[in-house]
Amino acid sequence: MGRILPAELDERLGTDDEPLLLDIRPASDYERGAIDASRNVPVYDDLRGGDESTLRRRLDELPDDREVVTVCKMGIVAKRATSVLDAAGYEASTLAGGMSGWNGYERNSLGYRVRSLWWRLRG
Repeated sequence: MGRILPAELDERLGTDDEPLLLDIRPASDYERGAIDASRNVPVYDDLRGGDESTLRRRLDELPDDREVVTVCKMGIVAKRATSVLDAAGYEASTLAGGMSGWNGYERNSLGYRVRSLWWRLRG
């Protein structure tokens, strides 16, 4: 199961190597702010509760010819989505830090810079 840092994702957006961004947050959160070109499949609450069946039923909506990057609030529940995708044969990664990490990256906040260093040290 992979992980992608916000800076790495940003470098790939708009290129031939652009992954599908699967934002699993509730629709109301997605509507308040999302990464451009992401697709909302609101299964966050189900996955958080341990129910993977909703996501499994929607896998046919996803292309199988490119990487899928899962996005949630902080990246924790998205890891479960990434695990489901991995098990189904998709090339999948989780956006490290979720939307919180992405927003920090865009603002170049001190919190993001510290987390980014920690992520890189962990490998």
